[in-house]
Amino acid sequence: MFPKSTWLVLLFLSVSVVAVKAQSKKWKALAVKADTLYNREEYGAAVELYTKILNANPPRNGKYEDRTMYGFLYKRAVSYYSIQEYDKALADVILFEPQYPRSPQPKLLKAFIYRELDDLDKQLENLSAAMALQPANPDFLKWRGKLYIQKQMYSQARKDLMEARQFEIDAELETYLGLCYYHTGQRDSAYISFNHAIELNPTFMATYLYAGSMALEDGNFLLGLEYVNLALRLDGKNPDLLYYKGVALIELNRTEEGCRCLNRAFYAGSDDAADYLEEYCFGGTGR
Repeated sequence: MFPKSTWLVLLFLSVSVVAVKAQSKKWKALAVKADTLYNREEYGAAVELYTKILNANPPRNGKYEDRTMYGFLYKRAVSYYSIQEYDKALADVILFEPQYPRSPQPKLLKAFIYRELDDLDKQLENLSAAMALQPANPDFLKWRGKLYIQKQMYSQARKDLMEARQFEIDAELETYLGLCYYHTGQRDSAYISFNHAIELNPTFMATYLYAGSMALEDGNFLLGLEYVNLALRLDGKNPDLLYYKGVALIELNRTEEGCRCLNRAFYAGSDDAADYLEEYCFGGTGR
């Protein structure tokens, strides 16, 4: 979605001032080493040093008496996230968040963590909470729009994507707008968005896959075949594309050619091709 370095800056931005106060404390040298490792993205080693600092200054009743510790706690959470120890990252950020209720960063970090944990609802909840506390960001609008699509909340998704469109337009955004239009019954608008996405980036494969499959679903097999053939120029061995092409050809009564495509799709890994092969190519009841 956007470079790792970008969101790490965003995640750390609001609490960087907290850590600076540590320079006057007795653990100054250890803090400098930890921050150096953190800035070098040597997160595993950074975790060890932040843990030493935090263990030497444990919380009481769930809170650190020295608020400097929260800066270290947050950076340890980011470090844990970066080395894929998501449960530990979540525990740290949950302890940190109540101390900075108006900061979007801990909520955003939780959204990233829940994305890795495949928790769609928690991801959406925390992303929305973060977005409510900061100016509109096109990357986050696109992210939330895609989450809404996964939850089949297409009107909400379109609203976010249209807002993101005011900042920038790219093939991914146009493709997901096309999905929203399609699922709210605006077929013409959907294909306009798909075609615009192809103009913006002719190599963005998702556009062809969505546009082709939806054209087939609509029964517009010639249009579906057109999208699929364009995509096959980019990836001639893609099993989904070969399957879609085979289906389109079968439905257009080009059975022999369709069966060849379906056979290639099946051996490329498309399980869906098996039913069509059995029905139309191996002596079934198909045409």
